[in-house]
Amino acid sequence: MATHSHTTRAHSFNTAAAQYAANRPSYPSTLFDAIENLARRPLTGARVVDVGAGTGIATALLKARGANVLAIEPGDGMTAEFRRTLPDTPVVRGNGNALPLATASADFLTYAQSWHWTDPAHSIPEAFRVLRPDTGALALWWNTEALDIPWIAAAADRVERFLGLDAVVAKNGSGASAAATLSTTPAGPLHVDRDQVRWSRRVPVDTHLANLGSHSAFLVLGEEGANAFLTEESAHLLGAFPDGVIEEVYDVELIVATRS
Repeated sequence: MATHSHTTRAHSFNTAAAQYAANRPSYPSTLFDAIENLARRPLTGARVVDVGAGTGIATALLKARGANVLAIEPGDGMTAEFRRTLPDTPVVRGNGNALPLATASADFLTYAQSWHWTDPAHSIPEAFRVLRPDTGALALWWNTEALDIPWIAAAADRVERFLGLDAVVAKNGSGASAAATLSTTPAGPLHVDRDQVRWSRRVPVDTHLANLGSHSAFLVLGEEGANAFLTEESAHLLGAFPDGVIEEVYDVELIVATRS
């Protein structure tokens, strides 16, 4: 399988923003309980900057929690979809490597499925420049597949054999890598906590496949290249789930970093 640059993968979402918004999984309310627990402060009333906000999946949930949210998103297509979804929420063009924000202006910086698109050499010091020095918290999280579920493990193995391991890592991001980097950053000393939150959703097979196809590792293949796999995967899943409905099970990897 051909490899594609980090930049190419990052920009691929802009051509599939509507597909992303319609099919990507959300996040459970227990995730936001865990964020508050690790940060030791509530989201309600907090000034939250949601970086790499995409189409606004996490932004909407943060707002529902009572946070005062500003979104930051670099992509044209994703920003346009965000504005259609959340027309009353401010969104600024930018990225985590050079945040267009004043120093010590935020209570939380959140990265939902987006930290792995940054360069930690820049994004870590930028995060702690923008966060309030005594109380600010950086929260990163990823929906990851629950590989102890047999059908999910089998499906993940098929994806890995098709894409190759490097592309799978790029598709999913890496919470372990982020935690290790934060723990050793020269921007510290930082206090880094981790948690994991399990949740699930029941969706039609077509929604599951559209979600899978909205990941950059598939988007960069083009429609023909991705469909070659997704058509075969549909046959596997419909054979296992003849009613056409599956339960996607996720473990949300959460990392919260604060000043020590």
